[in-house]
Amino acid sequence: MNEFNTERPLIMHIDLNSCFATVEQQARPMLRGRPVAIVNRRTDTTAIVTASYEAKALGVKVGMKLREARQLCPDIIGLESDPAKYRFVYHKLLDIMHDYSAHVTMKSIDEGVVDFHDTTAVIQGRNLEDVGIEIKQRLKDEIGIWMRCNVGISTNLFLAKTAAGLHKPDGLDIITPDNLKEVLRTLKLTDLTGIAGRNEKRLGSVGIFTPLDFLDADVATLQKVVFKSVVGQWWHKRLRGWEVDDVESAVKRVGRQYVLESFDLSYDQILQRLHHLCESVGSRMRGQNKAARGIYVYGKTLERTYWHASSMSQVAFCSDQTIYSQAQRLFEHAPMGLKEIGIHCYELEDIDDPQLSLFKDQIVRERQITGAIDDINKQFGERTIHSADTLGTGIYVKQKVPFGSTRYL
Repeated sequence: MNEFNTERPLIMHIDLNSCFATVEQQARPMLRGRPVAIVNRRTDTTAIVTASYEAKALGVKVGMKLREARQLCPDIIGLESDPAKYRFVYHKLLDIMHDYSAHVTMKSIDEGVVDFHDTTAVIQGRNLEDVGIEIKQRLKDEIGIWMRCNVGISTNLFLAKTAAGLHKPDGLDIITPDNLKEVLRTLKLTDLTGIAGRNEKRLGSVGIFTPLDFLDADVATLQKVVFKSVVGQWWHKRLRGWEVDDVESAVKRVGRQYVLESFDLSYDQILQRLHHLCESVGSRMRGQNKAARGIYVYGKTLERTYWHASSMSQVAFCSDQTIYSQAQRLFEHAPMGLKEIGIHCYELEDIDDPQLSLFKDQIVRERQITGAIDDINKQFGERTIHSADTLGTGIYVKQKVPFGSTRYL
């Protein structure tokens, strides 16, 4: 399929600009116009997760240590992330997007996609540029005047996202077959989502050095020489505006990790923090109506060695108590001198009525109690009810800003 997708562009990608920093500037007017960096823990060695545009203009980048950012920008204001604020904005944006189509997908906490293919005739009859402008204004009206977003419109998810990244901040662009080459001429290969160092080298090995080279490459070269799989065919279609990315991946595992706030904690104190992680993982897993058969724990030491252990169960489990009891047993073999710990539950399956077994009554009672606790925590706030063993760990093991997945929002 060599021809471009010439249908009307009906995919809109919305990207909140420097979301977490902008939300903090909206919530605190004294921060507006000033360089702001958001970190998950306010220490000099913590990596920046979001920087305001004022900070970016001075060379501050995501992933940079706060200490390094201060060398570039002595006046930078480091703020610890406040996920509750960002979840509020996430849900407000989601509500706004749903006013235009039932087919809305949040790609992350600050990026969403509206598919206008099956919306109402009234909405489809509107100019989508006007809709994009309206959404921008609604963000300001319904959340706050400091909120800005980029809007990209095209015939598939990939080109809509590309369009949304063309003129930050606060841009609005449309990519069609008529301007596709003109747009690609302004970009580097690594500006394309999915093309990083490894794929850039693969493409360069056959003389593809620019997005226009990529567009002009034939499907056989991409499939048989560059990517050596059907991925090459997907790229050939993707660049021409055909949809190949509208696939929802299944939840394969649920986990959390934590960098210890101090490296001289006792074994019991580390176990308390592991217990806290187990409660968080259990809540997330049950929120997806999943139970697990496998559990995996790991630790990283100050000497950068990696330790891990895992086990499988014949009976699927999902309660905090069961998760922690298995994790604690595995953790007995952990080394000393840890700086990071983590846990994952895997081999997930849907929570159904337990099969008849000797343990049926016990499993039913456990799930009823766990369900009641989840309902209370959902209504009155996270960790309203939790194990007494984790009392006090909440000031350390805080929920980080979620990236990449919105399943737990």
